[in-house]
Amino acid sequence: MGKIIAIANQKGGVGKTTTSVNLAASLGVLEKKVLLIDADPQANASSGLGIDVESVEIGTYQILEHSHTPREAIVSCSAPNVDIIPAHIDLVAIEIELVDKENREYMFKKALESVKDDYDFIIIDCAPSLGLLTLNALTAADSVIIPIQCEYFALEGLGKLLNTIKSIQKIHNPDLDIEGLLLTMFDSRLRLSNQVVEEVQKHFNDMVFDTIIQRNVKLSEAPSFGESIINYDATSKGAINYLHLAQEIIKKNSK
Repeated sequence: MGKIIAIANQKGGVGKTTTSVNLAASLGVLEKKVLLIDADPQANASSGLGIDVESVEIGTYQILEHSHTPREAIVSCSAPNVDIIPAHIDLVAIEIELVDKENREYMFKKALESVKDDYDFIIIDCAPSLGLLTLNALTAADSVIIPIQCEYFALEGLGKLLNTIKSIQKIHNPDLDIEGLLLTMFDSRLRLSNQVVEEVQKHFNDMVFDTIIQRNVKLSEAPSFGESIINYDATSKGAINYLHLAQEIIKKNSK
């Protein structure tokens, strides 16, 4: 049975999509069968793996409103062993449309039951908000990875997110775990980056992944070619970091 991992943080620009795409690709390279779900209306995870977003007719929007099944929405992409359910800008409307629905927080959970057994890991790239879309993803997920940028405002809003996760555990999904806090955009030359790492590790101990994602130009370039960092430059720092993260997650989940 596949493990569903949501990548979430209500702050934008912390590396959620970069992590979703490259973690999925790294798990695929390590011979795990992966489904990546783009749950962000900006659809960057889809375009980052070579999907023409404008031509998406069946995607996350359709599976959330249950007009199509996940199997109908799944497409293959440029990363080996990785399938994707793409997003389209129409996903913006889902927050409004779900408001009046009964069990609106469980739309993802219900939809994914039919494909959960087909994959080793299902990765959900969440939108940068704590709205209904992210709530749906966290209700469906077994665990959540929280990317934290190694910059001054990194810890701002983390408390709010952790409180949201606690209330989801209490009300909607008692089995939701925190897979780990992932430090991203680390620059060893900056004292501030090192201070953020120390602070996070001091406060959260075992919750923090050993792997730290370093700042890397190749990581920024890869999406413009519609490829993961593994396909774009397998020898880059970014590729090595994400492969280490994938290995850490596989090890953690094989216990």
